[in-house]
Amino acid sequence: MSESIISLLKKDEPLKIVGAINAYSALLAEKSGLEALYISGAGVANASYGIPDLAMTSKDNVLEDLRRIKGVCDLPVLVDCDTGWGSALSISKTVKDMIHAGASGIHIEDQVANKRCGHRPNKEIVSDSEMIDRIKAAKDSSIEDFMLMARTDAFAKEGIERVIERSNAYIEAGADSIFPEAITKLKDYKTLCENISVPILANITEFGMTPLYTDKDLSKAGVKMILHPLSAFRAMSQAAEEIYLEISKKGTVENKLKKMQSRDELYDVLNYHTYEEKIDKLFSEE
Repeated sequence: MSESIISLLKKDEPLKIVGAINAYSALLAEKSGLEALYISGAGVANASYGIPDLAMTSKDNVLEDLRRIKGVCDLPVLVDCDTGWGSALSISKTVKDMIHAGASGIHIEDQVANKRCGHRPNKEIVSDSEMIDRIKAAKDSSIEDFMLMARTDAFAKEGIERVIERSNAYIEAGADSIFPEAITKLKDYKTLCENISVPILANITEFGMTPLYTDKDLSKAGVKMILHPLSAFRAMSQAAEEIYLEISKKGTVENKLKKMQSRDELYDVLNYHTYEEKIDKLFSEE
C-alpha cells in the first residue's frame, strides 16, 4: 500500500501533487517517480465530458474517474469535490463515497453551488457560516489519515486578511489543510503560512492568476503542497491536436513518429508482458 497524503507531508520538501485525467496518465505519473495524484473537477469536465468547468459534472462523474485510477495505481489521490454536491447530508455522503472509492483526501470550496473556475472573474462565495457547515458535515464522515482540505476563493474578492480569517474558521470546523485559490504574489503565500496553523497548498496552474513559482520558491514561503492540476493534460492536448492536423492535412504521421511513445514504451508502462506471460502460463497448465 502507498502512503497517505498526510503521511507524505512529514517529509522535508513540499509534496508535489499532479493531475491525472485517466488511469494511464496516473501510471505515467507513478513511473516518473511522483508520489501523489489529483483529480481535478476541471479535468473531469474537460477531458472526460468535453464541457467547461461550470458545475455541470456530478459526484458520480468524478467517482468514475477515481475508481478507474485506483483500479491500476496505488498512489494516494486528492480529489476536487467542488462545493460538496448538495446539503449537509449530501456532503457527508460525498466524503464516505470518496473514501470508499479510494481517495486519500478531498477539498471542498467556499464558492456558491453554481461555481466557476477559480482563475476566472465574477466568482461568488458563500458566507463563512455556510462554508463552516460544509466543513463540519464533511468532517462528520472523515476517517483517520484522510485529508479534509478547505479551499477558499476569498482572495480575489475579499483580500488576504479575510482569507486568513476564513481559513482559521475552517480549521476550527475540522479542516486539516487549506487551499487558498488564485494567490498572485509569493509574499502572500508567506503571510498565509505564517498565520495559518495547518499545511497550505499552492495551486500552480498554467495561464492562471498565480505565477509559476518553483518548488524552491514555495518551500521558502512555507508551502507544504504544490499542485499541478492540468499540466500534463494541456501538453497532451496540444500534442494530440498536432497529430490530428498532420493526418488531416498530410495524410501520414511518418514525420511525427519521434514525438510518439513507442509500442514498447507503452507496454512497459502497462506491464504488458507480465499479463501476457500469465495468460501463457494459464493455458500451458491446461
